Amino acid sequence: MTGSDRPRLGVFKFASCDGCQLTLLDCEEELLPLAAELEVAHFAEASSDIRPGPYQLALVEGSVSTPEHLERIRRIRAESRHLVTIGACATAGGIQALRNSADGDAFRATVYAEPEYIESLATSTPISAHVPVDFELRGCPIDRGQLLEVITAFLAGRRPDIPDHSVCFACKRRGTTCLPVARGIPCLGPVTHAGCGALCPAYGRGCYGCFGPSGSTNMPAMIPLLRSEGMSDGDIVRFLHTYNVEDFAALEPPGALEEDG
Repeated sequence: MTGSDRPRLGVFKFASCDGCQLTLLDCEEELLPLAAELEVAHFAEASSDIRPGPYQLALVEGSVSTPEHLERIRRIRAESRHLVTIGACATAGGIQALRNSADGDAFRATVYAEPEYIESLATSTPISAHVPVDFELRGCPIDRGQLLEVITAFLAGRRPDIPDHSVCFACKRRGTTCLPVARGIPCLGPVTHAGCGALCPAYGRGCYGCFGPSGSTNMPAMIPLLRSEGMSDGDIVRFLHTYNVEDFAALEPPGALEEDG
């Protein structure tokens, strides 16, 4: 196929650290067969050769955090047949969504010497809060195997085969002993979306939820379990309020947790 015949891929960044875009570059030799099937028309992280849409597939990293982002994401959506969000920032607002329940002006004044020059929205929100999204790929960062599955699935015209079960399933598959049961280590594996291969539990560190809530999350049961492992309510709040703060906060039973000093 010539360049004009191949489906066009666009990779776009909003408020984020670039880690999920780098996951695409980290695919390395797996990219070679894809390059023969795709025209990478827009990927500023990898090339200054930027070509306009329309795009068959758009991969969007990062949250909507500024007024300019609002206009830009609508334009990208209009130019893209399929739009897939990649990573916790794009799917849940990211760690920067911690400002959603705080004083954004105070944050800016603390971080920047001249905050009046910083244009930002009061909230950090996922892409799906503003435009229709065809698929969400979770993680901080995303898993490269899952990313390749998503790209090939959309090229083939099928739904990506990404499981929605919890990290606990991955622990069982790799033979990792359950840390809460065997060692009393707090772990968010029972409520976290699989995708990392249960990497942290395999090295004796409890899961801290970087892939966000799974499809079978039972937070009313999870909170008492964390308490039984010695965590205070304030500890639990901080445990949950990281990369996917908005998604986990939405699942907390009202009044179930009280943040301490």
